[in-house]
Amino acid sequence: MNKKNAPTMKDVAREAGVALGTVSKVINGLPVGDAYKEKVEAAIKALDYEVNTYARGLKTQKSNLIALIIPNTTNPFFAAFTDHIEGALYKRGLKLLLCCADGIPEKEVSCLSMATQNKVDGVIALTYSDIGKYIGKDLPIVVFDRFFENHVIPRVASDNYAGACLAIEKLLEFGCRHPVYVRFHSVFPGESDKRKDGYLYACSKHGLEPDYLDMLDNEDLSVQMKDFLYKHKKADNTLTFDGVFAHTDYHGYMFAKLLRQEGYRVPEDVQIIGFDGIHKFGNEDDELFVSSICQPVRQLAEKCVEILLEEDRSALPSLTLLPVKYEYGGTTIR
Repeated sequence: MNKKNAPTMKDVAREAGVALGTVSKVINGLPVGDAYKEKVEAAIKALDYEVNTYARGLKTQKSNLIALIIPNTTNPFFAAFTDHIEGALYKRGLKLLLCCADGIPEKEVSCLSMATQNKVDGVIALTYSDIGKYIGKDLPIVVFDRFFENHVIPRVASDNYAGACLAIEKLLEFGCRHPVYVRFHSVFPGESDKRKDGYLYACSKHGLEPDYLDMLDNEDLSVQMKDFLYKHKKADNTLTFDGVFAHTDYHGYMFAKLLRQEGYRVPEDVQIIGFDGIHKFGNEDDELFVSSICQPVRQLAEKCVEILLEEDRSALPSLTLLPVKYEYGGTTIR
């Protein structure tokens, strides 16, 4: 049926034998008698009537559309987070507007503008740019990991500090005596910075000398890892460290690859624990790339949606932390 001949609400009312207002109530989820509701739903099915969600949004001031801003979907963690956000929204009858900003501030501002123009009901942002001043005060928003100095925005994150402490405890439990920390990070502060704080605390607790590679994200990651490795080689070619806590699973995977290229065995010579819990092929039952402190991605996504849709936003906590756990992924001793 073409648009000119598409059935209208009046046609549905006529087919169901009810008033036009009754059809409107059923479509908008307002209470009506069960008998009336069944008649309207049967008429909608018989006529193949499609609800004009845009027009309904103008009336209800809700689009049932939520925008998600992420850096990309090539990173498995971001991809999994996006998938779980979409699933959490779908369960609530909401749709997703996805914006991949590639960490480009101008692109993230453009995504915010597009979200506003499309009258989205809220925004979930996983951003590594300083876009705080572009966030409208009336726009419901939840931020994963980041915080903005000029806004009080609800944040959701994993317990990065406790996760870092757990990583060091595990490495020591598995026999490591000198664990180092490898981090490449964003110029903008976020909850993940607490992984370094946790590492330093764990070193202090166990009387260990902190030793780390700590640099901003850049394109020379492999070169800088190699420089770090060479600086820790002894005359007999053994290393001064026997454990690595990596800021992310990707960093852990890259360091394990480098070690093997240089003739070291993982985990026999050096054990590695990453952070994120990225599974191969994206399935939770698949193997990890490295042993890892795993973030509860599904629960993080669910919590972001739950907080975003909370009607009384004045009562929301400024930060919600979810617990992490260690999982074996082949780069530690069982």
